Amino acid sequence: MAAAQGRFSDGADGMDSAEESSVPLPFRRAVDGLRTARLRPGIEIDPTKPPRRLAPYAYALEAAVVDGEEDLADGRLILLHDPAGHDAWHGTFRLVTLVRAELEPEMAVDPLLPEVCWSWLTGALEARGLAYGEASGTVTMASSHYFGGLAERRPATQIEIRASWTPREGVGGVPDTSAHLAAWCELLCQISGLPPVGPTDSVTGVVSLPQRRGPHHP
Repeated sequence: MAAAQGRFSDGADGMDSAEESSVPLPFRRAVDGLRTARLRPGIEIDPTKPPRRLAPYAYALEAAVVDGEEDLADGRLILLHDPAGHDAWHGTFRLVTLVRAELEPEMAVDPLLPEVCWSWLTGALEARGLAYGEASGTVTMASSHYFGGLAERRPATQIEIRASWTPREGVGGVPDTSAHLAAWCELLCQISGLPPVGPTDSVTGVVSLPQRRGPHHP
């Protein structure tokens, strides 16, 4: 299984060495884990501008599952860090995600689909032996029906998963962000209709994410 290829983002706002040295070491190591994750093929991933008000430190990625010129699913993953801890997180790190895909008609009518989609996320985490807590989220489906001049289009249903969870910290207070990213990418692939891949399947390469955009801090 080959690694996904990282692409450079335009308009990146990188930090100089003095700014980067002021970022807590656990957060820098957590971001390094995201940058060196081993991923399955068919995923294109980029750093993107993180939100500025959710936590003192944040780093964000956007990804898409691609088939030729078509995006089968896309999403965003944000790593948050508050060195002082956060009562709602029960930890100092938090992962937040948004995943979207257009569903095939036969999938859209399955009444158990929301529960199945949520289980894809929790199952991918648990399959990698990842400890996590305070998981929460929503699964939303929206259908579009076309009329008049658009009547020839078939009905379409989009599913959207919003979720967040607290990755348990390991040595040095750093969570295994590389494995959490791999699990998240597995969710992307499953919602796009690709078969699941186990965490022990062969990976032949390492994705090296562009480093022109640094972690955000005030």
